[in-house]
Amino acid sequence: MSELVRRQDMPPPGGYKSINYKRIPARTFFNGWTMIGGYLTMTAVAGYIYYLTYKKVQHDEIEDRSALFAIRPLLLAERDREYLKQLGRNREEERKLMENVEGWKVGTWYGEPVYKLNTDDTLVQPSLQDYYVHAKYRELARRLHLEKWS
Repeated sequence: MSELVRRQDMPPPGGYKSINYKRIPARTFFNGWTMIGGYLTMTAVAGYIYYLTYKKVQHDEIEDRSALFAIRPLLLAERDREYLKQLGRNREEERKLMENVEGWKVGTWYGEPVYKLNTDDTLVQPSLQDYYVHAKYRELARRLHLEKWS
């Protein structure tokens, strides 16, 4: 049997290289004063852009308000016109519905006027239930819900 020769690992001649454990500082591109100057420059440019945008937003808001002021009377007139047309449709529906009832007068509840006029002949507006009397309940509920939360 041949005898195995065992050899121990030894360091290379002259020893191992030294281990680098010292901190290597990162390269600096900007010093502190340059960074402060850059920050101030960027803030000034951003402030100027904000100023220009603010002027445009103010101009757009003035234009929107002017358009609303111009069209509001037309929208209110259309709303009032549709309101009066619906009151007329309600009266016609009541007339058709109650045409076979003897002694029934349109706009009254067993002879008592529903729509009373003031002494100066101004319209006394009916309640929402009277206004939506011939509509689906869902429409009345939707209107009541919108008035409650708006």
